[in-house]
Amino acid sequence: MAEEIKKERKKRSLSLIQPTSIPTLGNYLGAMKGWPDFQNDFDTVFGIADLHSITVRQDPQKLRQQTTQLYALLLAIGLDPDKSILFVQSHVPQHSQLGWLLNCYTMFGELSRMTQFKDKSKQHADNVNAGLFTYPCLMAADILLYQADVVPVGADQKQHLEIARDIAERFNGIYGNVFTVPDAYIPKAGARVMSLADPSRKMSKSDPNPKGTVYITDEPSVIMKKFKSAVTDSDTCVRYAEGKDGINNLMTIYSAVTGDSFETIEADFSGKGYGDFKKAVGEAVIAELEPVQKKYNEYMQDKAYLQEQWTKGAELAQRVSQRTLDKAMKKIGFLAK
Repeated sequence: MAEEIKKERKKRSLSLIQPTSIPTLGNYLGAMKGWPDFQNDFDTVFGIADLHSITVRQDPQKLRQQTTQLYALLLAIGLDPDKSILFVQSHVPQHSQLGWLLNCYTMFGELSRMTQFKDKSKQHADNVNAGLFTYPCLMAADILLYQADVVPVGADQKQHLEIARDIAERFNGIYGNVFTVPDAYIPKAGARVMSLADPSRKMSKSDPNPKGTVYITDEPSVIMKKFKSAVTDSDTCVRYAEGKDGINNLMTIYSAVTGDSFETIEADFSGKGYGDFKKAVGEAVIAELEPVQKKYNEYMQDKAYLQEQWTKGAELAQRVSQRTLDKAMKKIGFLAK
């Protein structure tokens, strides 16, 4: 009899994104563009972290709209509900339930050292709420509910994963092997995109200068206008060099969307001015985003399909997360139903 070859179980990865705004070109080139490929290599879970977004006051109608837009955008970039669990966090009450349990296994000192708490407390001094302080417990619940093996993180998110690991290890140390202790997964480096208005700073959704940020859903004319007004320098030569932050940023973006090396870019634009190069970068970005925008607009016209998919995603997410929650509650000593 032929010997059965056991297929190795894929590791599970988890990525969540907040619906506080339409993602930027920086979010897309830095991380999101690579997410569809994760579906081939990992058992993937993607979520919209709307519960996390309310540590800062949100306009209710805007929050609903942005959550819908973000779900459509995740589908448009190539996330497949038949390959991934794709859900909205507030549709899965297990997150809040486990978040409360983990509050009781997290130390006050650990939470007070979190950089994001310190930063947001300064930015929103009139609303330093308990959720802002304890959000790492909810974040740990997000990860641990799905027994995630890996969590793709950037340098600014490592602290979040470290506290999730600490909480998991503390809980496991008391009750046995309940949670998978997740590892950081450093994806293949995406482009680090800087503000078009101030290339010393990262492109950001919260940039007060609207010219500095390109959003994935920006109209082609808007994208072109932003690139044409991008800050450069007094030199006229397209080359990557120290002190040329604006041109370095434009070259990084152009390279990310065309695949051309800096050497090729320098050769192709030798003898041409910054105006020609800015226009070329704008055109390349417009071409890159065109298929994503086309699909996004189609999904936004079909709200029934979006609702069908996020309902299906919530059911799958609840099925997986309830097993973990039940195990944790039993270990702590809660009565079964």
